[in-house]
Amino acid sequence: MVQKVIDDLIDKFDGAFAKNTIRAYRQDFSHFANWCQANGVDPFSCPSEAFARFVATEAQQYSSATLERRLTSLRSLFKMLNAADPTRSLEGTLAVKRAFRAKGRAQQQAVPLTKEILHKLLLVCGDDIVGQRNRVMLTLGYETMRRRSELCAFKFSDLESLPGGRFALQMRFSKTDQYGQGRLIAISEQLVNLLKQWQAIVGDDGYIIRGVKKGEQITSSLTPTSLNRVLQSLQDKAKLDLPRYLTGHSFRVGAAVDMMQQGASFEQIMLKGGWRSESTVMRYLRAMVI
Repeated sequence: MVQKVIDDLIDKFDGAFAKNTIRAYRQDFSHFANWCQANGVDPFSCPSEAFARFVATEAQQYSSATLERRLTSLRSLFKMLNAADPTRSLEGTLAVKRAFRAKGRAQQQAVPLTKEILHKLLLVCGDDIVGQRNRVMLTLGYETMRRRSELCAFKFSDLESLPGGRFALQMRFSKTDQYGQGRLIAISEQLVNLLKQWQAIVGDDGYIIRGVKKGEQITSSLTPTSLNRVLQSLQDKAKLDLPRYLTGHSFRVGAAVDMMQQGASFEQIMLKGGWRSESTVMRYLRAMVI
């Protein structure tokens, strides 16, 4: 019964929210509902003291970022259900404050994938289908500074020629552009050549970044989660001694660090990376500024 209510509500979101947002809503409310079921609580009328226990349990098992995302999802869903919101009750609010005071709210930043690291990763890409896909993925990620979901959404048809023999990729949607105003991202001639070579292999105008199965069977797309796994595999293959595994977000951080070291202004970095807040960029670059 609970799952049906969740599914019916989430189905109404189709087309109104980004797919990643809908996925987060579904996962977070299902997670909360499972906890309620295990503790004999109705998730649609959760008492404030029970919600405080939920927050305390979450704080023991998950990061502050995960807890904050779940709270945001739950607030939105309770509002859409016209249900009482335990996240805003006194007990719930105090439990959240305790959790953040104990854990802190600083997020672990992605390991920067700088140009130096990019070069080392490119060196371990073979000449087979997987290697060619990886070269495209690495170069595309570094040059465009996009989030992993945005990288996976690029299509060959997004490639546009500009005056003066230049090229750009049309980014139709992004985290900060949910309504598809779009923007052009200039790319190098090297990347253009890689894209054309890769398209000749793929043979259609679909997604640029693809999965490759055994027997060099190319799939129609690659998921953001799989993109992270490819990066981690390349990192292992290159024997890179880094604090943590690279992720899709490492492209943005690494390219921003390189731009700063080359003397680019905050405004230039923000424009290239699509950031709206200077404080966000500062958070990425803090370790390099100190």
